[in-house]
Amino acid sequence: MAKKNQSKSSQLDSLEKIDVEIYPDMKAGSLAIAKTIADLIRQKQKAKQKCVLGLATGSSPKLVYAELIRMHKEEKLSFKNVVTFNLDEYYPIKKDAPQSYNTFMYNNLFAHVDINPKNVNIPSGEVEKDNIKAHAAEYEKAIEKAGGIDLQILGIGNNGHIGFNEPGSGIYTKTRLINLTPSTRYANSYEFANVSQVPRMAITMGISTILKSKQIVLMAWGGSKANAVKKSVEDDDSEMVPASFLQNHDNVKFVIDDTAASELTRIKSPWLTGEVNWTPQLIKKAVIHTALKLKKTILSLTNEDYFNNGLGELLVERGDASEVNLQVYYMIRDIITGWPGGKPNADLPTHPERSTPFPKRTIIFSPHPDDDIISMGGTFQRLHDQGHEVHVGYQTSGNIAVTDEFVTRFMDFAVGFNEIAKIDSDKPEKLLAQARKYIANKKSNQVDTPTIREIKGLIRRGEAKATCLYVGIEEKNIHFQNLPFYETGTIEKNPMSAKDVKITVELLREIKPHQVFCAGYFADPHGTHLVCYNVVLKALQEIKAAGDEWIKDCWMWLYKGAWQEWNIEDIEMAIPMSPAQVIKKRFGIFIHQSQKDSVPFQGTDAREFWQRAEERNANTANIFADLGFTHYAAMEAFVKWPF
Repeated sequence: MAKKNQSKSSQLDSLEKIDVEIYPDMKAGSLAIAKTIADLIRQKQKAKQKCVLGLATGSSPKLVYAELIRMHKEEKLSFKNVVTFNLDEYYPIKKDAPQSYNTFMYNNLFAHVDINPKNVNIPSGEVEKDNIKAHAAEYEKAIEKAGGIDLQILGIGNNGHIGFNEPGSGIYTKTRLINLTPSTRYANSYEFANVSQVPRMAITMGISTILKSKQIVLMAWGGSKANAVKKSVEDDDSEMVPASFLQNHDNVKFVIDDTAASELTRIKSPWLTGEVNWTPQLIKKAVIHTALKLKKTILSLTNEDYFNNGLGELLVERGDASEVNLQVYYMIRDIITGWPGGKPNADLPTHPERSTPFPKRTIIFSPHPDDDIISMGGTFQRLHDQGHEVHVGYQTSGNIAVTDEFVTRFMDFAVGFNEIAKIDSDKPEKLLAQARKYIANKKSNQVDTPTIREIKGLIRRGEAKATCLYVGIEEKNIHFQNLPFYETGTIEKNPMSAKDVKITVELLREIKPHQVFCAGYFADPHGTHLVCYNVVLKALQEIKAAGDEWIKDCWMWLYKGAWQEWNIEDIEMAIPMSPAQVIKKRFGIFIHQSQKDSVPFQGTDAREFWQRAEERNANTANIFADLGFTHYAAMEAFVKWPF
């Protein structure tokens, strides 16, 4: 097959071999895809033709399907002429299993629109193994009989897979049974009790099957997909990145959000794609990128280094390398501070925080009951030690991240304590017996009872409270919000609601903070962190719109989670930590015993949370040192965020 013809001659187009549309977030991108699908359905209806859609599953297309349902109910979009073929299905799996893609499609689309069930085609995970080849061949024939797929919707895996075509899948592959890689099984383990229960195989359309579609739209949301997107659209096509084979199609586009686009050359290194507007931020980014690439400090970069790394135009515009080096050096130097709440009685115009008012009222919003200490424990401690009024808002109970063993362990302690204190223990003993019986007979993926969830939440609240007391925070400044969106008892959470925002607005108005610290971990656009961020952002915006006077003096700072750190060029406040402060933070993390050693939803990273945090903070400090700044033991980083 011939590669897609590049009609434009710019260097940008030569780098991206597939058309890429970038949207600010997953919602905007999903609405655009839904409109593409709806337009095609209506176009086919006018021509009195059937519309054959290839559909994807997983978390990526959920908002697309939700918008199609809305269009059906509110705009009379009919699916009576639609025929669907799903990309894949786990094997083996029962058709009605909660994790089956058959169940997914009916729950998220088919049960809510007027599609004829006879027009729905999904590979079967119930076929006898000896009959799988015949079943796959029949699936191919059914697609051909329908006239081929008019529009194929795809997601993309972190390893570049499309459908379940894992790395190593060839361009000529057809529908077949395939072994799933460990990384794919880990990525999908959120649907199961643990990774061992994720099926090891799946039936999937092949690359050749997908490429026969008349039109293809691939969606990618979140920073975890950024590398796969970059390799797919900029590198040569390869079996090791199956999505890169889409370069061989004449009508394909990627629809992605800002974070999924972060590794594209036009985003990461725009000076390599043509003429750019050299803003101070872009200059800082380019110089940092070049220094780290050449393993030089900023002040040691030469004119030759600039010219050899695509920055010649910057020197033409701004002068000698030494002048640009100093400009960037000072920009970075001024973000490093030991005073996260501002330095009192000091006139420092370039300091990241204001010196007044002092002390400040500060609230740290923690999506889970340990994100505060894991992500910004050193800063947390400094804010308290430097005399600020520090509050912590624990946004969710975190109950699903507590293993069953901790429930009876803590209840056993409570019963024993009651016996020692000679308190009537009939009720707690009965409750303990019920809990033991329930857990002993608990089935995979069974939703915990409200009582068990409450106990798990109590465990995490106790740990969070103990951490705050360890730091020195008064008990009256500890706020457990238990936002309703989280309390489903399952991995799948509800969308943000007005009630979540109302709870947060009330807390903010009670405290009237000068500083708000909030999680800014956007790599997983479906995760709790992002919902919690959106809740805080919406609450601040509502208060601002209402004209509350105190909001004029309120600044919002974002921190990252345990897995990720801000890019160095984006950091606007860096808080150094001494070896003693690193150890103190570690002991604070240790208080969260239910999250230590082995916890649910660990993912592919086997390190404990304290190890992840320390390595991340040490790595940030090392990068600053590599750029020519003081080498601290660790650093925590923040970005100031507008609202």
